[in-house]
Amino acid sequence: MNASQKTQILMQDKQQRKMVPLRMVLMPVAIVLASIVVFIIFAAFAPKPEKLVLEVKVPLVETLELKAATVSFTVFSQGTVAPRTETTLVSEVAGQVKKVSDKFFAGGYFKKGELILEIDPISYEVALLQAQARLDGAHARWVEENAKSKQAEHEWRMTGKALSEAPVLALRKPMLQQAKADIKAAEADVKNAKIKLARTRITAPYDAMIKQKIADIGQYVSTGSQLAVTFAVDYAEVRLPVKARELPYVNVPAYGATKADKNASSVELTTTLDKQDYIWKTAISRSEGVVDSRSRVNYLIVEIADPYNLQHQSDRPQLQIGAFVNAKISAVSIDNIYTIPRAALRGDSHIFLVDEEHQLNIVEINIFHSDKQNIYIRDALSDGRNLVLTNLHTPVQGMNLRLMSSGDESETSQLESLNEE
Repeated sequence: MNASQKTQILMQDKQQRKMVPLRMVLMPVAIVLASIVVFIIFAAFAPKPEKLVLEVKVPLVETLELKAATVSFTVFSQGTVAPRTETTLVSEVAGQVKKVSDKFFAGGYFKKGELILEIDPISYEVALLQAQARLDGAHARWVEENAKSKQAEHEWRMTGKALSEAPVLALRKPMLQQAKADIKAAEADVKNAKIKLARTRITAPYDAMIKQKIADIGQYVSTGSQLAVTFAVDYAEVRLPVKARELPYVNVPAYGATKADKNASSVELTTTLDKQDYIWKTAISRSEGVVDSRSRVNYLIVEIADPYNLQHQSDRPQLQIGAFVNAKISAVSIDNIYTIPRAALRGDSHIFLVDEEHQLNIVEINIFHSDKQNIYIRDALSDGRNLVLTNLHTPVQGMNLRLMSSGDESETSQLESLNEE
């Protein structure tokens, strides 16, 4: 087969491919159009679904009627029992600790003036004897100079001249004055020696308890050495932090007021010992008068008389230094206060109220005071308005609400189920 024949065959094949029957093209189009027409017919004659009427349920809420009243506030605080006076006993003389009390240990109790320990006094006894001897010698020299002065005056009168014309040296007045000065110096030495001897005995400066024992028997101490740390036990103190916004409602004694003049807020201190609560009643003693730079609170001081019950005037246990106590301070009474349960607070500063048309009002409030159970406000609310206690999931201003009737068990159960949902 030559090339011309091959070319002729190829041309015949192309012509056969171009000659496709028209029915093969129109048939798929007709099928699609027919399907669309059938679908439209069925859709037009198909039964339409019934429209459902949605029933909107108005939320059922529990309410509380608001009423302004006079409220006596209580300010809660806490603190740690601390001594009113704490002293580090320091040796004012040098020597060896010769004697210590049998109660010289941490927790030992001493009455004011009772001996705690004694430093070897021998060298100070010797110094006192030496000072006494110098004083005796000074007295002897004064007696001698006094006699010589009188003798000089007698001899001057024998000359027939007036005593006022006599030179001071002739009458030995400087020598007599020196003898008097030597007596005073010797008396000062004796007094100093007695003081140093007395300081070898370390006594309690007040009714005290030993907090820390530093020196002990046989130990040599120098001047300025620490011996022990004591604290007073006649009464203790507690520092109570109070927020600045609560301070104006606590009666704090004026500065400089005596105990008889104080009209302070009462305080109950509570501590738990052996799973039992004990209460100490006291009052605000004073304010520290400064604001803490870190916590921005004010500190009030209360006193606790006889914390270790050394006077045996009560059946309460000891309230030891360092113990933690809770405080309940009775504050002043304020008029026109609305008390709102803390559970009714929405967010930080909103509450839900129901108006006369049973519609929701979302109100922003200013919290005047608060505690664990309630918040207190002084906003201009009207008595008789209903406070919503129920927690609404999607609150909207102006939405309708149903109020639960008191004693309606069906509505109560329905409200409980709504809250569970």
